[in-house]
Amino acid sequence: MRIIFFAGKGGVGKTSVAAATGIKTAEMGQKTVIMSLDVAHSLSDIFDLDRNLLDKNRGKPVKVGKGLWIQEIDILEEIGKNWGDIHKYLSLLLNTTGLDEILAEELAILPGMEEISLLLYINRYVLEKKFDVIILDCAPTGESLRFISIPTALEWYIKKIFKMERTLAKYARPIAKRLYDVPLPGDDYFAAIQYLFERLRGVDKILTDPSTTTVRLITNPEKIVLKETQRAFMYFCLYKMNIDGIIMNRIIPDNVNDTYFKDRMKSQKQYIKKAEEYFSPIPLFPVNMFRDEVLGYESLKSLAGQIYGDKDPLDRFFEGEPYRLFKEDGEYRLVMRLPFLMKKDVELTRVSDELIVRVGSFKRHVLLPRQVAAAKAIKARMEDRHLYIHFRGDDHV
Repeated sequence: MRIIFFAGKGGVGKTSVAAATGIKTAEMGQKTVIMSLDVAHSLSDIFDLDRNLLDKNRGKPVKVGKGLWIQEIDILEEIGKNWGDIHKYLSLLLNTTGLDEILAEELAILPGMEEISLLLYINRYVLEKKFDVIILDCAPTGESLRFISIPTALEWYIKKIFKMERTLAKYARPIAKRLYDVPLPGDDYFAAIQYLFERLRGVDKILTDPSTTTVRLITNPEKIVLKETQRAFMYFCLYKMNIDGIIMNRIIPDNVNDTYFKDRMKSQKQYIKKAEEYFSPIPLFPVNMFRDEVLGYESLKSLAGQIYGDKDPLDRFFEGEPYRLFKEDGEYRLVMRLPFLMKKDVELTRVSDELIVRVGSFKRHVLLPRQVAAAKAIKARMEDRHLYIHFRGDDHV
């Protein structure tokens, strides 16, 4: 089983790259499903399928080629399958506040429901070995990070809060009925949550297992997009997910001679160079801009050829952690593997929320979380081929 996330800022071409990769793996004989994490599903559009605008096949996989399926989650269908008693209670609670019944039912579709539904599918497909390859077309960065954090957050809730909440509701319900008109959740509600959690059990290990799951970040050679990609890179690292490739999409080809693009091509080259500095040692895959929009099977197949060439898209193009950020003894520490170096060979510079690590002509930019960036002092030491950077300040010494 192989799972590949394609993530990045909105509008950088994630869906096209995910679809192109799926075509290549399917043509290699691997039974492949491409799943959309984005609420604004566009997989069927990118394959140029002749379907009604709102026809999503009720959230079931749709075959689009030999050994290739696409799946776009239909949250209304998922409510009936996975959220019945939970959605029913939330609707009743909102209706009690005075909201119209239909409006209450709509508002009871909470953020996270669609993501959890997709996690359920991933877990099921892995356990049943239904597909050889699962490709995930992620939502924009912030929503993707929420998606991968759900298993950890839900496990914490079940272990720390759920049992207490269920017990309190059980004893308080008879009293509350006499004193308040706000309904407390019943046993069906808590049983539904527990059943949901049981079906999600183990999915976090699947997502963080580098032998199964890797992340590929899609970016464009533009300042704002690169900044967002840095942020995504940092957070996926914090979640211990293995990033094995950066796909630099929509590069203006060198053979374009129109003077209108001259300055744009120059700035693109600069940002490509910066991307190599930012993300090294993760390999960068340059992809030229197409003359026309990438649409339909053959066009996507051509895109796959440009991205991977003769490479196997199922390979792990980088293995290991590019860096590790953690908190120990009240102090934030960043560890980077830098073999064959002495401490005197390393130069550290902090600019705003970035740490720049320079070793000779090699330069690495690490975007820091806010709590770490606020540290007043930085100290470093070399030990066992690793650079240990200590962030010290009033808040964590």
